[in-house]
Amino acid sequence: MTTPYQQPAQGTQPPAPPQPPQQPGVQAPQGAPQQQAPQQQAPHQQAPQQPGQAPQGAPQQAPQQQAHYQQAPQAHQPGAQAPQGAPQQGYAAGYTSPIPIRRTHLGHAIASEWTKIKSVRSTIWTLSVMVALVVGIGLLVASGTNDSDYSDTPTTIPGLFGTLLGQLCIVTLGVLVVSSEYGTGMIRTTFTASPQRSRVLTAKALVFFAVSFVTTTVALALVAWMSSGMHSGPGVQEPTSKQMMGATLGAGLYVSLLGLLSLAVGSMLRHSAGAITTMLGVVLLPAILPAFLMMSSSLHTLGEKMQKYSSPQSLAALFQIDDELGTGWSQLGVLAGITFAALVAAYALLEKRDV
Repeated sequence: MTTPYQQPAQGTQPPAPPQPPQQPGVQAPQGAPQQQAPQQQAPHQQAPQQPGQAPQGAPQQAPQQQAHYQQAPQAHQPGAQAPQGAPQQGYAAGYTSPIPIRRTHLGHAIASEWTKIKSVRSTIWTLSVMVALVVGIGLLVASGTNDSDYSDTPTTIPGLFGTLLGQLCIVTLGVLVVSSEYGTGMIRTTFTASPQRSRVLTAKALVFFAVSFVTTTVALALVAWMSSGMHSGPGVQEPTSKQMMGATLGAGLYVSLLGLLSLAVGSMLRHSAGAITTMLGVVLLPAILPAFLMMSSSLHTLGEKMQKYSSPQSLAALFQIDDELGTGWSQLGVLAGITFAALVAAYALLEKRDV
């Protein structure tokens, strides 16, 4: 009778204890009998994965990364905008600039010239000297005269003496508005930003004329008002509305047209010293030369005409010192015609010549 625990026969090897299942990728210890693992399914026999689905056994990605992977191919579609920080190649066809594009006009050029003229120190100093001359000399003359001196002349006369010197400041400023940019080379930048040169010159002329006319007229009105307040007794000739208009608006317009003529001369000559010297000759020569021309009988008529339309005689006519001089509006019309002709020549040369 045999028992369950019989000794094996000699020469036979007892059966090996059962081995635990081998994990994939773990090698069996050296010397241990290799157990044939069941064949794993080849990768190409696995079921196809769905688009955007992670492979089986792989850690799932964050929802934000999955959304990024799903949206990334859309960025390369035609007409799509490039993501921020991405290279600009391939996005030129559908790119839209965030900066609004506007067509330039004369208002932009006027704003540019206004910024220039108010930010330059020469403008402030020149206009300040002009106002100081007109107001200062006018008040000195008004304070040094009596009421009896205005029995046959209006009380606006003191403003004439300061205007004779103050007009030279406006002439100088008119030249510097254009010639200073040629001297520094800034005119190249101006014409690059605004290729239409006629628009630039028009903006300069409008801004300068407005500044000079307002400043001169306000200074003359201040002198006329203060002089009338100093001399208002009996026997004093009060200025009429026509005389007041001629001594303020008329004289201010005449001086401003002289400055505009200087601007045209500066644009044609493109040199500060040469243009200022030319304008000083235009202002001073007709006031000095007639005295020599009228010494000759053949040139007497020419001397009289030149003296009539000279700057001191024209301003005196606008202030209506004497009835024989007229009202001064004819001299103002002649100066306006000369200024217009000079501006036409400046426009023609500006478009024809190189910078």
